[in-house]
Amino acid sequence: MHNVKVFFDSVKTELVKVTWPSRKETVATTGVVIFIVLIISVYLGLCDLVLTRLIRMILG
Repeated sequence: MHNVKVFFDSVKTELVKVTWPSRKETVATTGVVIFIVLIISVYLGLCDLVLTRLIRMILG
């Protein structure tokens, strides 16, 4: 049990050192992530569509 207490004391100490982002930073970062995911999704969808049609043309 002593090791568990030491572990959680260490965790608490480290969490105090963390610099948490503000709400504004979190919202902005989330927006960027959602935008990039949408762009990559569209790109991969178009690649899939093109490759599917190309394979269908080749295979008949």
